[in-house]
Amino acid sequence: MDFELISNTTGSNARAGKITTAHGEILTPVFMPVGTAGSVKGIHIRDVREDIGAQIILGNTYHLYLRPGTGILEQAGGLHRFNGWSGPILTDSGGFQVFSLGDLRKLSDEGARFQSHIDGSYHQFTPENVIDIQRSIGADIMMAFDECAPGDADYSYAQKSLDLTHRWLERCFNQYRNTTPKYGYAQTLFPIVQGAAYSDLRRQSANQVQNFDADGYAIGGLAVGEPESVMYEMVEVVNAVLPANKPRYLMGVGTPVNILENIDRGVDMFDCVMPTRNGRNGMLFTSEGVINIRNNKWATDHSPIDPNGTSFVDHSYSKAYLRHLVISNEMLGAMIASQHNLAFYLWLTGEARRQILAGNFKSWKEEMVIKLKQRL
Repeated sequence: MDFELISNTTGSNARAGKITTAHGEILTPVFMPVGTAGSVKGIHIRDVREDIGAQIILGNTYHLYLRPGTGILEQAGGLHRFNGWSGPILTDSGGFQVFSLGDLRKLSDEGARFQSHIDGSYHQFTPENVIDIQRSIGADIMMAFDECAPGDADYSYAQKSLDLTHRWLERCFNQYRNTTPKYGYAQTLFPIVQGAAYSDLRRQSANQVQNFDADGYAIGGLAVGEPESVMYEMVEVVNAVLPANKPRYLMGVGTPVNILENIDRGVDMFDCVMPTRNGRNGMLFTSEGVINIRNNKWATDHSPIDPNGTSFVDHSYSKAYLRHLVISNEMLGAMIASQHNLAFYLWLTGEARRQILAGNFKSWKEEMVIKLKQRL
């Protein structure tokens, strides 16, 4: 993998760049639609590529390991051939999903023992087999196995968690170096910076991960319950330490405002389930603010979902029609809303890149943040 830093912008740490992988280029800043189980929920791969304009999608190690399993993925020739996506793929290591299982998982120095949310069966993730699973999936960008500490973790827990993550990281890279890709193209491995809401731990982690001279670095353990101001502070702390010539990926973040604020702080890559999850529940993100399409006020509004045309969805779909579909529990309503929201996120990060290249990002961002916070 290669990263080219193309442009910075005055008065901001925002950057425009280009990542080159075996499956194509990624222009940054970039939002990556989440395809947890090998699909972006409710949207055809064709539409993800052609209508939404996604450059890269995500898969999840935990979910793909449980179903369909690595054997079936290997028979298919990897996730690219299994789901028909020809562009780059990034896989989360499953660390966050294991963290989310709560009482269904137990951590040790060896790894994480957990129960499947599907059938209750017991499984073990270790730094070694998580790398092996991601080799079988065939992701262009793989994530190291980590523990995601809770947002309200006390200092003692956060320190122990970070020490465990760093020990696991060394084992991840040993396994990565001792194995080879299965499908004839290169894969790369990103370490994950942890440290909860403690500046000194975040700084320590950001320094530690650089020992592996990776192609890029992820920032994890944020947007897990801490205040937004703390998230922004931790990103600033970490990005002041991470090398400027490598991409920075903020995992699981977030709202459109969160994305713009973190682009301003030097983040290049984002993912979040919010566009599709909120879309399925009738929440739409637009260039003028947030819409709850279930509200009665939209029942007779026959205008397009976003008047500024940032939606890639067919403009024959009005707010009134979409509201009708959503309150009628028609599957098409969730699909249109999800596709609109993803298209908006892709437009937002693409427009941020254009503003960075034009040297206008800071003033544009300040105007957009005001609009994006509005409830319409």
